[in-house]
Amino acid sequence: MVLNILLLALGVAGLTIAADRFVVGAAQVAARLRVSTVVTGALIIGFGTSAPELVVSTLAALTEGAEGTALAVGNIVGSNVANLTLVLAIPALVFGSVRIETGVKRQAALSAFGVTVFAALLFFAEPSAWWGVMLLILTLAALRAVLWLGDRFGGVPPPDTTEGASPWIRTVIGLVGTVGFAYLVVRSATSIADDLGWTGGFVGFALVAVGTSLPELVTALAAARRGESGLILGNLLGSNLFNGLMVGAAVFLANGATPYDKVSGLPDEPLLVMVAVSWGVIWFMRTGRRIDRREAAFLIVAYAGLLGWLATNSAVA
Repeated sequence: MVLNILLLALGVAGLTIAADRFVVGAAQVAARLRVSTVVTGALIIGFGTSAPELVVSTLAALTEGAEGTALAVGNIVGSNVANLTLVLAIPALVFGSVRIETGVKRQAALSAFGVTVFAALLFFAEPSAWWGVMLLILTLAALRAVLWLGDRFGGVPPPDTTEGASPWIRTVIGLVGTVGFAYLVVRSATSIADDLGWTGGFVGFALVAVGTSLPELVTALAAARRGESGLILGNLLGSNLFNGLMVGAAVFLANGATPYDKVSGLPDEPLLVMVAVSWGVIWFMRTGRRIDRREAAFLIVAYAGLLGWLATNSAVA
């Protein structure tokens, strides 16, 4: 237990440094490619910060059977809820507010659509390879839609002030470091949770999801410190889109014909909350306004309430 706690602290420290380098490199790449920061956040950073969810969830479904799939589903749902509550709220609390940029509302709707499709499959169908293929096709369509929206509503690209290949190198190194340290965080956190006897779904939602959402949080804080609000929202929306479609596809494909373990999985209520938060956050996305500390506090309280309810009702099978 003590060793896992030390590894957790090491992972968080390394994650902080790697994600900051990732944000700097991604912003410079966006400038060089003349791409808006909203699109960069949704594609480059959104994919990069979803990589821990992809790796951890797929490995869990492949190696741990029904229990692993329950953990993977809990991880996806928990990460999506945490992204639009904790990760969106904390930068606003630390820096006073987060500004909403042009075009984000449309990308928020696309992200909410992907989350809703994933939730609907869990409600009405068992995870299977066929549904995984469908989610993979939807992922490709969603990526094309993000690029289309970014071309028309993504804002003005920032000026390019760099030379040479350093932005690309910095982005790749930051991405690799972010994924590596996030994996260390997740492994140590999962070992701690196993010692406590929690169900796979609750571990995925309450502990693993927080670990895999740390890249989004650290990236959002680094972007807020540098005034790149487009990267914050693009990152969170892109991450949720990738979580619902791409990570969902990987889990469904890895699960194959294995029956989904409802006992170890999440109850239906967190799925409803995930969908409600994904669509409800669009109300915040009115161009020209900011998410202030009062709204941020409400989001954190809502997340804490859901987590407390789950701990009371579904932590132990």
